[in-house]
Amino acid sequence: MTNPRIHLTIPAQADYIDIVRLTLYGIASKAGFSYEEIEDMKVAVSEACTNAVLHAYDLQHFGLIDVTFELEEDNICISVKDSGSSFQYEQTVSKPVSLHNQSLDNIVPGGLGIYMMHALMDSVEFRTDLGTEVILIKRISRNEELA
Repeated sequence: MTNPRIHLTIPAQADYIDIVRLTLYGIASKAGFSYEEIEDMKVAVSEACTNAVLHAYDLQHFGLIDVTFELEEDNICISVKDSGSSFQYEQTVSKPVSLHNQSLDNIVPGGLGIYMMHALMDSVEFRTDLGTEVILIKRISRNEELA
């Protein structure tokens, strides 16, 4: 049997991100993810979608966001892709960000969503060839019941 794959295409507008979050919830609960893991994934996926809404398209161009959920044996792989203007990931995140013991006054806007994706997911990859694709992976941590 092949790995289940679910694909959504939504308008690149903030009002539609909830559809992605609801779909993620349904898929992840069926796969056996815990409530906390699902909440973490919802935040990370929302950040990836919000980045596409805010940065991929200008106001004169209508855009779409393609979201693919693929269940694998021990994880879920979520791809969030737009075909708008790409960004230079290496320049945006030139060094690892540590927010520990930082005052909120010292935190610059932008890049926090990328930091959150890395903090909440097991793997985050950015591809910026045609548009931007964010690939988020979360492993299922199954709690074994003791008999």
